[in-house]
Amino acid sequence: MASRYNSGAVSPAPLAQPLKLHRSGRTIKNRLIKGAMAEGLATWSAKDPPARGIPTEQNVELVRRWAEGENSWGMIITGNIDIEFGTVTQMKDMIITPECPPEGHRFDMFKRVAAAAKASGSMAIGQVTHSGRQVLASINPEPVSASDVQLPAVHGMVYGKPRPATKDDIARVIEGFAHAAKYLEKSGFDGIELHGAHGYLISQFLSRKTNLRTDEYGLQSTENRLRFVTQVCDAIISQVSSDFIVGIKLNSVEFQNGGITAEDAREVCIALEEVGIDYVQLSGGNYEDFGLRWDKQSTYLREAYFLEFVQVIMEGFGSANRKIKVFLSGGLRSVGNMVGALDLVDAIVLGRPAAQEPRLADDILSGRVLGAIRPVTPVEHETTLGMMIARTHIVQISMGEDPLDTGDGKAVEQFGKDMGVWMQQKMADGDKLEVADVVQYTGETTPYGTRRQLDVTG
Repeated sequence: MASRYNSGAVSPAPLAQPLKLHRSGRTIKNRLIKGAMAEGLATWSAKDPPARGIPTEQNVELVRRWAEGENSWGMIITGNIDIEFGTVTQMKDMIITPECPPEGHRFDMFKRVAAAAKASGSMAIGQVTHSGRQVLASINPEPVSASDVQLPAVHGMVYGKPRPATKDDIARVIEGFAHAAKYLEKSGFDGIELHGAHGYLISQFLSRKTNLRTDEYGLQSTENRLRFVTQVCDAIISQVSSDFIVGIKLNSVEFQNGGITAEDAREVCIALEEVGIDYVQLSGGNYEDFGLRWDKQSTYLREAYFLEFVQVIMEGFGSANRKIKVFLSGGLRSVGNMVGALDLVDAIVLGRPAAQEPRLADDILSGRVLGAIRPVTPVEHETTLGMMIARTHIVQISMGEDPLDTGDGKAVEQFGKDMGVWMQQKMADGDKLEVADVVQYTGETTPYGTRRQLDVTG
């Protein structure tokens, strides 16, 4: 029987309440959201960029599993959907560029992903992004960004040297986001989530660390600072139906000098409420420091990594008539703390726990468990290791296997060995871009669903 997080015998009933969105008028069936994670399941070609990013049968199978159950996730948000073939966030991301028409094989596969996600009443949301400077130099040596501030090498990965985006570049990006939204709507998705967090391009325009511009997209005034993100949102709203959900993921904080502060984030949220989007998902950190950790005992007990920063943001609304909905992601693991967070925000977003247990929402809302599986200490406290395992979980689910159990020390030990082999393969691959970004687990596996039948009482 798995060890689970447990903050007491708290009823999950508040998490089961529906949530109505203002702009679109759509109603989410419950307050548990499956957050976006790197999936790495779409097509990839190192030498033929237009062949990249087509969803595969594995993408369909993955979301089918998340969508199972009467109490499946209120929303299922996909991993990154890039808007350019040459600025992919990760190898095997899904991709929609302005050159992709709403027809043909790529479009048909997006339709299948949407249909699978919606099978039990979950909302299908596509997370759409532009990586800006956060792209490997081997994929794009000169990407566009707000300014020419290069991302330092991280874990041996070297990123492209960015150039400041021209007005034509900015217009192309705005067109890309709007086209992707329209494409997703036509393929059956219920909405779009812009990735404006974790150091991606929208965040690069918002952060003092990466935006050194002196034109109308600089930081000299609030209007200038918000111009890019509001133009993107306006363009999307002008292209989609009134009932198509429009949301955004934003950082509540960045952990560098000059990075985004909670006060900065509050300013953005208030502006986006005026633009009229449906929701903002609040996260934190970026490639230089994800911030996905419990640094203090008080944070460990309440679980939510960014709750103190979100409290600052919520104070800025100062009204019971708030129209924009606010979702909280990062760190929540137990029903009691999730329910407690609803005193501040409107919904809870779970990432890695959903990769370990695709039917976690159903198990929580049905009262079968009081929290997510508690992983062994290295996985619980080492962000990079936890994220790497989650990516392997996703591949395992897509191939009809149970995700390896992070509460099993022997399984995690084997994963560590497999990760060492994978790292050697990546080093040997160099700039050929033929080795995927997912560790292949070689330990014992079971058919999907086997372990859940043995452990739903926590």
